[in-house]
Amino acid sequence: MAKKPVNEMSFLDHLEELRWLLIRATVAILIGATVAFFFSDFIFDQILFGPKNTDFITYQIFCDLSQQFGLDKSLCVTEIPMRIQSREMGGQFSAHMWTSITAGFIIAFPVVLYFFWNFISPALYKNEKKYARAFVIVASLLFFLGVLFGYYLIAPLSVNFLANYNVSKEIFNDIDLASYISLLRSSTVACGIFFELPVIIYFLTKVGLVTPTYLRKYRKYVLIIVLILAAIITPPDILSQIIVAIPIMILYEISILISVVVLKNKEKELINT
Repeated sequence: MAKKPVNEMSFLDHLEELRWLLIRATVAILIGATVAFFFSDFIFDQILFGPKNTDFITYQIFCDLSQQFGLDKSLCVTEIPMRIQSREMGGQFSAHMWTSITAGFIIAFPVVLYFFWNFISPALYKNEKKYARAFVIVASLLFFLGVLFGYYLIAPLSVNFLANYNVSKEIFNDIDLASYISLLRSSTVACGIFFELPVIIYFLTKVGLVTPTYLRKYRKYVLIIVLILAAIITPPDILSQIIVAIPIMILYEISILISVVVLKNKEKELINT
């Protein structure tokens, strides 16, 4: 059945399109999850449990940086005092399933984006529809960069900080498997979504909800929030805080530039009409 033009579609037609979007996206994620399910050894042993090992690449880089900047070995990680345990009968099975679904979402993200673009494209101008490929590529790239940023920076710094945080020598960190995976999942997926900020700002500026002036006005508050978060998850030194904060602020500045470009294009379209 041919798809109706957007101006002829009823509310129920839009709901039907949304339903099929969700179905296709779910199928794509499940296919990715199925692939991830059969690579559980690599995903758990090499990826998930990587940040809990002292020889993880992030810790090695921080150690090298501390020595280059004359900080001796203050940033070197020599011990991560924690063990991971499963305290429920179905704990490992549940962790396997949910980790596979999370991996499936990450793998299928470009496909989900493509389905999303097809859903919103009827409401776009003809000259905007041709940017489908660029949208999928740029948004996917930003998402994967965010996932890598979360995995190689936020997750290991958080694991190291929380594992070494101690209120009493009588307490040893026997970390539940679900809690550990939840930390890594929130660090990676949340950063992936946060790195979509330029894309989100593009659409928000397009519909008039944000402006460059608004973003510049709250820049200093964003900087303070980022520095506070960086101070919480990183070791107590300025170098590691800066390393975490700089990429996030660069992303925010790029979002402002995108908002400026979108606003100028909107003004040109109004003048031409």
